[in-house]
Amino acid sequence: MAANAIDQTRRMLSLVTYLRERPGAHVADVARAFGITEDELISDLDVLPMCGTSFRGGDLLDIDTDGDRIWWHNPDDVAAPLRLAADEATALLVAARAVATLPGLRESDREALLRATAKLEAAAGEAAGASSRLSVTFESEGGVFAEVDRAISERRRLWLRYYSPARDELTEREVDPIRLFAVGHTYMEAWCRLSEARRTFRLDRVAEIRILQDPAAPPEIELRDLSEGLVQPSAEDPEVVVEVGPGGRWVAEYYPHDRADELPDGGLRITLRTPAPASLRRLALRLGSDGRIVAPQDLADSAREAATAALAAYEG
Repeated sequence: MAANAIDQTRRMLSLVTYLRERPGAHVADVARAFGITEDELISDLDVLPMCGTSFRGGDLLDIDTDGDRIWWHNPDDVAAPLRLAADEATALLVAARAVATLPGLRESDREALLRATAKLEAAAGEAAGASSRLSVTFESEGGVFAEVDRAISERRRLWLRYYSPARDELTEREVDPIRLFAVGHTYMEAWCRLSEARRTFRLDRVAEIRILQDPAAPPEIELRDLSEGLVQPSAEDPEVVVEVGPGGRWVAEYYPHDRADELPDGGLRITLRTPAPASLRRLALRLGSDGRIVAPQDLADSAREAATAALAAYEG
């Protein structure tokens, strides 16, 4: 079972201290000490250089690896006591209070966050008073994230009402959550009891969520490598051909494809594969006059009918 977001944050904070005390540590030794794979460690190391001591892009952690050893080049530069400006203290306090209200947050984490917030208020002085007049309301995705994160931590099953854009319908299903990850949007990978298969759910498409008492028991499956993106078509997936004009060239940037041939008008003829060709009807509607599905013929006809129906509804 993959670690949840809160556990990963704890690990990375400990990793900073660990690496400071062990310059040139071997990747294999560090991974073994933290009980994770070397790939998971490298993933953490890819994030740490984006962390630092200032919201304004001040000193960042200069940490890198050659694949064998890990080097932290500026530990002394970021070791000085942190001095927060008024706007930084205000932002931290507002965010901390907002996170403390999230549903599904473990009580021990909520209490720890509130203790840290109290200490920050005492250190911030007048800025703390300004922050008390501000508040943040999370959109529904925040609550869904907290529930999923809690379910992963407690290894419990989830019940969902989920919107499927390919079928344009809401479905109810029970799932055993495996991990949370972000690739543009935030997703949950889970074992779906409805389809008896691994499925990926986008959190902003979850209409309703509930943690069940049943224990989560996903089968042992190999986690996919998402470094090449969320959508990774296979050679067995159906082939679709889309022609786009100059205004639709962005499709080749956002959709993995086998080839993209230039057209005389400055457009592209894009050949791609997808396990769910019907989902591309929405792409055709979005493109409008900037593109069309060429093959397979039944999908092209279906997209044309959907566009005609949409136009009729609009005119009506």
